[in-house]
Amino acid sequence: MGGGMEGAEGPPLTDEEHQVLLLRLREGRARLGFEAQKVEVRFEDLRVEAQVYEGSRLLPTLPNTIINAAQELMGRLKLYHANRIPVKVLNGLRGIVKPSRMTLVLGAPRSGKSTFLRALSGKLDSSLNVTGKVTYNGQEMNSYISRRMCAYVSQDDLHQTEMTVKETLEFSSKMLNVGDANVILKDANNGRKEEKDIHAMEIDFAKEEKFLHEYILKTLGLHECADTIIGDEMRRGISGGQKKRVTIGEMLVGLAQCYFMDDISTGLDSSTAHQILKFLRQMTHVLDLTMVISLNQPTQEAYELFDDIILLCEGQITYQGSREHVLEFFESMGFRCPDRKNVANFLQEVMSTTDQAQYWVGSHSTYHYIPACMLSDSFGSSHFGLLLQEELQKTYSTDEGNPMTKLKEIYNIPKWEIFKACFSREKLLMKRNYPVQIFRSIQISIFAFVVTTVFIRTKMKHHTIDDGNNFIGAMYAGVTLIMFNGMTELSTMTRRLPIYYKQREVLYLPGWALLLSLTVLSLPISFIEAGLWTSLTYYGIGFAPTVIRFLKQFLALFCIHQMSMSLFRLMVVMGKTQIKANMFGTATLAAIYIPSGFAISKDNIQPWLVWIYWSSPLTYGQNAVAINEFSDRRWNMKTENEDSTGVTIGRAILRLRGMLMEWHWYWYCVAILLAYALAFNIVSTFALEYSKAPRKSNSNNKIWSEDFKKIIIFDDQATKVTAERRISIPFQPLTITFININYYVDMPKVIY
Repeated sequence: MGGGMEGAEGPPLTDEEHQVLLLRLREGRARLGFEAQKVEVRFEDLRVEAQVYEGSRLLPTLPNTIINAAQELMGRLKLYHANRIPVKVLNGLRGIVKPSRMTLVLGAPRSGKSTFLRALSGKLDSSLNVTGKVTYNGQEMNSYISRRMCAYVSQDDLHQTEMTVKETLEFSSKMLNVGDANVILKDANNGRKEEKDIHAMEIDFAKEEKFLHEYILKTLGLHECADTIIGDEMRRGISGGQKKRVTIGEMLVGLAQCYFMDDISTGLDSSTAHQILKFLRQMTHVLDLTMVISLNQPTQEAYELFDDIILLCEGQITYQGSREHVLEFFESMGFRCPDRKNVANFLQEVMSTTDQAQYWVGSHSTYHYIPACMLSDSFGSSHFGLLLQEELQKTYSTDEGNPMTKLKEIYNIPKWEIFKACFSREKLLMKRNYPVQIFRSIQISIFAFVVTTVFIRTKMKHHTIDDGNNFIGAMYAGVTLIMFNGMTELSTMTRRLPIYYKQREVLYLPGWALLLSLTVLSLPISFIEAGLWTSLTYYGIGFAPTVIRFLKQFLALFCIHQMSMSLFRLMVVMGKTQIKANMFGTATLAAIYIPSGFAISKDNIQPWLVWIYWSSPLTYGQNAVAINEFSDRRWNMKTENEDSTGVTIGRAILRLRGMLMEWHWYWYCVAILLAYALAFNIVSTFALEYSKAPRKSNSNNKIWSEDFKKIIIFDDQATKVTAERRISIPFQPLTITFININYYVDMPKVIY
């Protein structure tokens, strides 16, 4: 990493340098035969509805969760129809997002901005009812081409906390296949240095294959923290504003043709937000991008960087068009923006029930609240709305030679490259989390020492069936503790699952690549932990003293550990949240341990419940270890037990415990354990690929009714009446002083 940081040093790029590099990037694309195609996004009669429960069923209580899950399952089986009410999130939106123009989406919280951006980018939750049509240059948005052309920047900053800023962008660039862009930008920089009308400024970038993300680092002002880990509550890392810039950067490295960015100014100071928006504006105009950005309360300077405006209120568009004409439209409705008033704030306040009246230019006696539906209807009948309708009626002419048809070939990343990128990242994360692996090794070593002292070989005889029961106890302790040690996958996988869902959505990260990488990297972990346990306990307890049987016990424990890790990964994928995953994991442990043949023998289980015994993976682990031990020749002495006359002690012990006795069953048990691990991994892969990500739904807060609005207006009027009766409560003002406060972060030169 040390050599790759050459490009992260030096001052950020100037506007002039951005312009030169972007122009040369466009020229380089044209030379490669991939000239940027302007993409026009149209949406017609776009409606999004959510089905929600009402009343007390909205509360996230345990009974409600169980009832909702049961009703959802019965609904899928067509056995029950849940009574839920529809909530309109977007209500019949029609419009056009034009290329080469940067569009701002404004609206109050819960006005539908995020849902609108997700609908345009094809990232809506499948549980929502969506009608209408979204097209990219006349092509349906649900096609492969349209999905690959757009990039959605979420308002949630979810990243691998152990990775540095630079490594995060590197992984995104690999997943988005930007190899050609690196070559073009490298040539652009070389050509820029040869230009004599530029001030001969030196910018030292990294090697060709890492050029693009170095450029993005400088552009977003992340060059100073490029080697700093992202961090979280437990790890000191970058700030919240820098995390937001990383979220933007990991999408910009893809050089998509359409960008939909949701609330990208959160956590950024006004100066940084303005610089980023200026760069996005340059990208939009030079590369002919389609850029749609939603902001909360942008500054006047940031507002003036946009070309078009889309105003959303209660899921309806109240204005869409040029930024220069928005005030003209509201003046025609009787509302005027005061001088020196932030226009963006005016546009949001003029649609609210509490602030709309202050902008009314007529007499107060003639004012009445104009709701969102009336504003939307007025816009549709206005001059601006009629022009928009005329444009929507024009059909987009599709050309067979459209460069969009080449996108599938260009963005089709080989599966081997996807696996290599994911595997290298998982290997890096494993290296960064080495303290966890050390702790697990120490834990298994302590357990092994305790078990060895309990079943010390000086007290472990092998002459009677009772002696064999002692060995059975030692084996069961080893099998259960090895399996229990795999339970650490619950916490690690639960923490990473939200990040995977985000990367599956925006980086198209397949579930098989993640599971295969985790499985391959878990092999040495299982090797170490099973090896530690076997090495510390085998001869200390006094198992059969041959190397072959030592290796066979190690193999059985290795397979148990692999099965355990795969099982608990599956529990996390099925549960999705920490609480559910822990609940499923605990229940699974109980379901596996109890019928495994130690607490109760197979022969003592009711015949109609014996299938539980055979379905427990621990059954086969216990049988494999027991067969390996009691098949040794030192257990071949004949027993004098009246129930097992003429049978060797080893076979008598196995028969007494209801275990398998034939030697070939050892290999069958090992194969079954590996089959369980494979099956758990396959099911986890399908669950990762096709299961829905858990989302925080705001649909319950979007039930707009006339009664609700009346309550708000009544409360506001009551507040005005009671405000005059308020009394002043005396208080003592406090002064806070501080001096010489410093905050330091230890930064190593290279993070391995």
